[in-house]
Amino acid sequence: MSSPAAGEISRVTVELGPRRYQILIGSGLIAAAGRHLRPLLRRPRVAVITDATVAGLHLDPLLAALGAAGIEAVPVILPPGEESKGFARLEGLLDALLAARIARDEALVALGGGVIGDLVGFAASILRRGVPFVQVPTTLLAQVDSSVGGKTGVNTRHGKNLVGTFHQPLLVLADTLALGTLPRRELLAGYAEVVKYGLIDDAPFFAWLEREGEGLVGADGPARRRAVEQSCRHKARIVARDEREEGDRALLNLGHTFAHAFEAEAGYAQTLLHGEAVALGLVLAAELAVRLGHSAPAERERIQHHLAKVGLPTRPAQLGAGTWQAARLIERMAQDKKVQDGRVAFVLLRGIGGAFLARDVELETVQALLTDAIAGRGPFTA
Repeated sequence: MSSPAAGEISRVTVELGPRRYQILIGSGLIAAAGRHLRPLLRRPRVAVITDATVAGLHLDPLLAALGAAGIEAVPVILPPGEESKGFARLEGLLDALLAARIARDEALVALGGGVIGDLVGFAASILRRGVPFVQVPTTLLAQVDSSVGGKTGVNTRHGKNLVGTFHQPLLVLADTLALGTLPRRELLAGYAEVVKYGLIDDAPFFAWLEREGEGLVGADGPARRRAVEQSCRHKARIVARDEREEGDRALLNLGHTFAHAFEAEAGYAQTLLHGEAVALGLVLAAELAVRLGHSAPAERERIQHHLAKVGLPTRPAQLGAGTWQAARLIERMAQDKKVQDGRVAFVLLRGIGGAFLARDVELETVQALLTDAIAGRGPFTA
């Protein structure tokens, strides 16, 4: 699996008819953002929304790039963290955008990770009944997953992303240089989503990650670039087939039914990052498939070994989950977006690369699995 040449821009198209758009992947795209955005804008004026952490790293270069292309930019800076992805922050953001007189022929630019991307996308979908927006993801998780596909949303006390819209961006600019500013913990959190694509339907990609993963979350820029491109190609294909998650797109939630329950139980605090919850969710989904007879224990062991090897959590004890209760997590899952006819759907595996959606899983089996995992029994022994 070869890597692109230095300085080259990779282009991945999300084929959605008249709403098709490109994901550009490369080094230095923030510094060239104005050149890429200007032809897409109906009017050369945007609001750039970011958080305080990202602003200190990337806002000035982005504003300079937009200015050089003749684009007027209004910056809006929000507090960092998952806590910003709620109705209170959404209301404040909308008020700021209206005060800045952002019009329907102008655009929003989301500069940051998944929280900023989801929040800004939602704001764009409802501001003046819909304005265009651009994703400039700065985390690995956002570059490989949340910036692509048009899902937007906010969290509520009932669960994650239970209120939102589908609103596709005009463009996604994935500057891989930005990944060099991330703490290792943030890189690892994004890496869990990369692994997910291999598990869904690309066993050779997972095998490549087994060889290159440690370097990818270390300092191997070409490996990171390749992982971003491959992940985006996977997601673009699935979104093109199923934009509104009525079929195949649900497979992208592998591990997430568990993960969202963990995040809700942790109060969406920074003590548990989304990707950390996903990593544990992938192991639990693999073990659930084993217990239901769909997959061999060796497949779960391989997944668990790889995630642990790069430094991701694979046991609830690593997340400080000693006070969690299986029954409470099941209650959280009952609010999952994939619930139909009162049944919780789970994405399971028929081995690595063989994901499928199961709507016939008995929650008693899931509760028993969670009870064992929290207690540190079986494959979850410390």
